[in-house]
Amino acid sequence: MIYLKTEEQIELLREANLVVARTLGEVAKWVLPGVTTRKLDEVAEEYIRSQGCVPGFKGLYGYPATLCVSVNETVVHGFPGSYALREGDIVSVDCGAVTKSGYNGDSAYTFMVGEVSDDVKRLLRTTKESLYEGIKKAVPGNRIGDISNAVQEYCEKRGYGVVRELTGHGVGKKLHEDPEVPNYGRRGTGPLIKNGMCIAIEPMINMGSKNVVMDEGGWNVRTRDRKPAAHFEHSIAVHNGSADILSSFDYIQEVLGERFI
Repeated sequence: MIYLKTEEQIELLREANLVVARTLGEVAKWVLPGVTTRKLDEVAEEYIRSQGCVPGFKGLYGYPATLCVSVNETVVHGFPGSYALREGDIVSVDCGAVTKSGYNGDSAYTFMVGEVSDDVKRLLRTTKESLYEGIKKAVPGNRIGDISNAVQEYCEKRGYGVVRELTGHGVGKKLHEDPEVPNYGRRGTGPLIKNGMCIAIEPMINMGSKNVVMDEGGWNVRTRDRKPAAHFEHSIAVHNGSADILSSFDYIQEVLGERFI
């Protein structure tokens, strides 16, 4: 069932998403060669708790960490650990937080570690641009398939693989609500978009094939061909006839400056 949110509930979701946005800004300061992915997780958890919130992912479905930290060919759900970031890596950081009101924030950004190749920069830029192409379609009267198709066409026309097995989702008092928001599909299909619908749109795009494999344990999803993958995510509310972005990359941009994709 799709739960349409009131004005008050949308503002509570915005509060949660801005905590996530600020957390990603704090993490951005530590995305450097030699820093472990566990350190990124520690920074995020400390900041979220300092805001009177709790990590949204930790313990959810048995997930053990605050962040999903996915390096290079890992698409999503990478566990933070002892891996030390290296020059030329890319790292997707997916973060969730729950406020005292019980509402979830959810956003993701793929960072460059030091200097990366032009091909990888193009992958990141295209994936991020496709996120905004999808958001443009999140207006009353359209359907979820219009969002999905916008992401798919934008990326596939540029030669990239669009992951099928993982999707965006509704967001509210539960991190994952209806509807599912795939990154591929046909225009004019899927649930009707209405004012009050709150969803997380999150393109997961591969430099090579769209095919992915899940490593043993059921979490870490990586590209089958071991080529890099990128992941960007905003939570949005369909509000007053348009898409209102509840999360933000502004805090990341403040840290990265000219390195902001």
